[in-house]
Amino acid sequence: MMEKVTIHSLKRLKQIGQKICMVTAYDASFARIFDDAGADVLLVGDSLGMVVQGQPSTLPVTIEQMIYHCSAVARGSSRAHLVGDMPFMSYQASADEAVKNAGRLVAEGNMEAVKLEGGEEFADVIHRIVRASIPVMGHLGLTPQSVHKMGGYRVQGRDEETARRILADAIAVEQAGCYALVLEGVPLELAQEVTERLSIPTIGIGAGLHCDGQVLVCYDLLGMNPDFKPKFVKHYANLYSGIREASGAFFAEIRRGAFPDEQHSFKSKPIRLVASQPAPQRDQEERTGTGDGAPI
Repeated sequence: MMEKVTIHSLKRLKQIGQKICMVTAYDASFARIFDDAGADVLLVGDSLGMVVQGQPSTLPVTIEQMIYHCSAVARGSSRAHLVGDMPFMSYQASADEAVKNAGRLVAEGNMEAVKLEGGEEFADVIHRIVRASIPVMGHLGLTPQSVHKMGGYRVQGRDEETARRILADAIAVEQAGCYALVLEGVPLELAQEVTERLSIPTIGIGAGLHCDGQVLVCYDLLGMNPDFKPKFVKHYANLYSGIREASGAFFAEIRRGAFPDEQHSFKSKPIRLVASQPAPQRDQEERTGTGDGAPI
């Protein structure tokens, strides 16, 4: 088995210039596959609200739902570093609440780190969680939990003012104790500047080629939703068509009586099945308490 990936492994990868491979996972089966394929990091993202639950955003996801999916992924993984998203309103209200919920993702969800969105305004929260011995991965740029504030899913940092703010936030979260930083939906020039300024690894999604690593939602890279293909997504397979074809073949065989056949059925030696005799009327009445006898 390959060496277990830790927060220190990821920092070494940045130092030697080796790109970090990160992918989302939401259950044990996919976690096992990605782990075997060589993923460095498995992220149990609150994106499950959209790709698993069918919600229009990540906002409805609860801490209990995150713990459920985190624990499933942990059971399927042995090598990759495990990170669980802190869902909306699990850390925004207070630092105490944030520490408590981060602790639940580690203790109950078996995660090795948590990820939260936001910059300098959450520096104290990050510091408090790290002080509780829980590693924190940051997330800047297009932050899905702020979708209403941003006015939709829009690329961030295209003008000088917002670019400077993202850079300042990146420095602030590193100083607060983050061991890595996701940059989502920002121009590649800004992502390059942030990556060069920080000593911690940056992991991009829609942030160009200069980040220290990359992450995609697993269903996106596998082509399981052909209608969703923004500029930053590359389909490495077309599983939607493959799964549709396989399941369609299954349904067709059922309808024409081809499945199951004898090869897919269990057999036994010839046996004689004797029908059981009905009980005498009196016995029936006594058992049900409807006759003259005393009820059981």
